[in-house]
Amino acid sequence: MTITSTTALRPIGLDELIEVGSLQTRVDRKYALTGADAEMALALVDPSTRVLEIDGVSELGYTSVYLDTDGLDTYLLAARGRRRRFKVRSRTYESNGASFLEVKTRSGEHTVKHRLPGAHVLNGRLTDEGAAFVGHTLRRAGVRNPPVARLSAAMRVDYRRVTLFHEATASRATIDSELAWWDVRTGSWLARPALSIIETKTTGRAAGMDRLLWSLGHRPDSVSKYATALAAMHAHLPSNKWRPVLKEHFQPVESLACA
Repeated sequence: MTITSTTALRPIGLDELIEVGSLQTRVDRKYALTGADAEMALALVDPSTRVLEIDGVSELGYTSVYLDTDGLDTYLLAARGRRRRFKVRSRTYESNGASFLEVKTRSGEHTVKHRLPGAHVLNGRLTDEGAAFVGHTLRRAGVRNPPVARLSAAMRVDYRRVTLFHEATASRATIDSELAWWDVRTGSWLARPALSIIETKTTGRAAGMDRLLWSLGHRPDSVSKYATALAAMHAHLPSNKWRPVLKEHFQPVESLACA
């Protein structure tokens, strides 16, 4: 899906967005929509909303690589809704080639994101600096005996993203589209070009994008770009948490990834 509904919005640069709307600790709400529904929502956003623009481009390419243990510990923590669940991933921005190592943890209802600039995954494994950062971050979040040495690249996802910033509420929303996944360990792949994932990021209260989506009949979904796709690609994994999204957006099974 090519996003066309943001052309009338005032742009915001990356440095300014980081300064006024980084929201490293936030409440996330996610919505799995068809591309057409996402485009409709974007056409109706508050006109005071600003759109992230880099070099004149607002629909930006991203690549994320998620790390997990051979036993899929981080996946299982998410599938079972464990309080100390976490994600570790690298992210690369197509626009400028910048990379970050990111660790996401939970603090009550809040998601807390920690970032280390630079490329810290080499040949599928964390560098020494990356491993030290992940271990320190997880221990501070209360994760006992974090499995840092056992983490390796598990899933790559490529997608296009539009990022919106609403100044009045200091909230952000991201719209991810053209999603494609590659299971690094099995070589399986999966693409869902008709799917868009909208994520709102706020300090707690629902943002304008949340209320807009609710008015259009959409409610938050349990969806994860890593875990939901992995469940779709490997039917034996526990996946009750994501069953509604799997049924609506990842069926029929025969169209899923093949090695």
